[in-house]
Amino acid sequence: MMGFIAKGAAAVTPSDTIELGPCEALYIGGAGNVSVWMPGREAPVTFIAVPVGTVLPVSARRVLQTGTTATNIVALT
Repeated sequence: MMGFIAKGAAAVTPSDTIELGPCEALYIGGAGNVSVWMPGREAPVTFIAVPVGTVLPVSARRVLQTGTTATNIVALT
């Protein structure tokens, strides 16, 4: 994630149906699992036991409610 500087941020409400806008990374404010649908993938990916304060350097088109237990997620652009 070297060289990435966020120019924008938006709170994320996990949803199985609502798409995020462009997203370069996710900040995880409360520990837990994060289930995301990444561009170009046909199935979601779940990151298990993500610690508080982690910045996940993933492009996500959706943060799913199903499988996500982490809280206070912020999309970084």
